[in-house]
Amino acid sequence: MTDTAWNTTRPWRGIMVATALPLRDDRSVDHDAYAEHVRWLIDNGCDGVVPNGSLGEYQTLTDEERARVVHTAVEAAGDAARVMPGVAAYGSAEARHWAEQAAAAGCGSVLLLPPNAYRADEGAVRAHYAEVAKAGVPVVAYNNPIDTKVDLTPALLAELHQDGAIVAVKEFTGDVRRAYEIAELAPELDLLIGADDVLLELAVAGAVGWIAGYPNALPASCAQLFHAAVAGDLTTALPLYRSLHSLLRWDSKTEFVQAIKLSMDIVGRPGGPVRPPRSPLSGEDARRVREATEKAVAHGHR
Repeated sequence: MTDTAWNTTRPWRGIMVATALPLRDDRSVDHDAYAEHVRWLIDNGCDGVVPNGSLGEYQTLTDEERARVVHTAVEAAGDAARVMPGVAAYGSAEARHWAEQAAAAGCGSVLLLPPNAYRADEGAVRAHYAEVAKAGVPVVAYNNPIDTKVDLTPALLAELHQDGAIVAVKEFTGDVRRAYEIAELAPELDLLIGADDVLLELAVAGAVGWIAGYPNALPASCAQLFHAAVAGDLTTALPLYRSLHSLLRWDSKTEFVQAIKLSMDIVGRPGGPVRPPRSPLSGEDARRVREATEKAVAHGHR
């Protein structure tokens, strides 16, 4: 998406890439490579970046590393509004701290999981989002009950939106039926695609953005797919989706970080290793990712 088409009033719309974090062989963060990667993504059709998400291995970062990653992304993006830091934390106070850092840096939005240290009830979820919203930066809710065990149901999302605590939701359940219920209960809440392998289905259902994984390796083709899908151009979108789906579905697997980083390495991007407790892909999984990536490249995907 070009600068003129990028939604400056709702910067969480469009393609926001959940950036993988390049690591050196000693597992230290390569901030120079990360900055270059952020610039490359925006130059190749993506609208912004989401540092410190799960794909960015934020759980393994020190506070100093986590803060520096955000500053690196802001400087590289050229416009801080294009940056949506992940601010998930076990405690609401810590999550608000990271949101305040994002606000001070001028970021256009933040991405927030519900409380995930335990199975929080609806009251705790609403209090958590209200607390982080006090930082003054628009909050995008991240619904991933597979990992957090806390489900932001359409009804709860509508309450959070009515509270003024959230502006959008990254929907990762894979249940595309929820898109229609969310639209009925909270028509002003922006729906963002949260899993690469339901992109087409959620775009057709009215999604206005994509918090994306595989553009880390193939941004231009993924941008073409997204824009065709949200425009309802199925003649263009469906063949692209079919061609890329063997890769896109890795975004919903436990090994998504390793898979996307391997694809990045294959296409010449700075992916590198992962930090423990993650470990490299098994031989068979690595073979499948490599085969799918090389096939995509041979078909002209970039």
